[in-house]
Amino acid sequence: MEQGETGMTDEYYIVSSSILPDYIERVLMARDLLKTGAVKEVSEAAKRCGISRSTYYKYKDKVFRVKKGQDFRTVVISMRMNHERGTLGRVLSFMGEEGANIVTISQIPPISGHVSVMVSIDVSELKTDIPMLIEKLKTLPGVENPVLMDMA
Repeated sequence: MEQGETGMTDEYYIVSSSILPDYIERVLMARDLLKTGAVKEVSEAAKRCGISRSTYYKYKDKVFRVKKGQDFRTVVISMRMNHERGTLGRVLSFMGEEGANIVTISQIPPISGHVSVMVSIDVSELKTDIPMLIEKLKTLPGVENPVLMDMA
């Protein structure tokens, strides 16, 4: 969460574009024109999109597109593993094959032949959805109880 203009903490929501005023889409279009270099000036982008410069500046850092079906980028998965050579390597290789990018790994020292591991992954290029990834993790040898812990 970020501090908003009023000093209050901003909250973020994912909403259907159908309930937003049309100028929100126009702000996104103007930003895309500037980003791609199709136009050089904010005034030109705003004019092409049918909004004022003040509308563009008011909302340009407040609205963002979300890829269809992708409303988060990083998740944390916790799991218990057998403390055997190669188990963690198999898990990480599997995640890589599924399109996950490993961000961090946290491992608790082994107790009674098992380790607890938390892996945060960037899922922006994941080839499957999170529930299916977790189900597939359950089938890997030496992996027990993979659970989604957090999404960001």
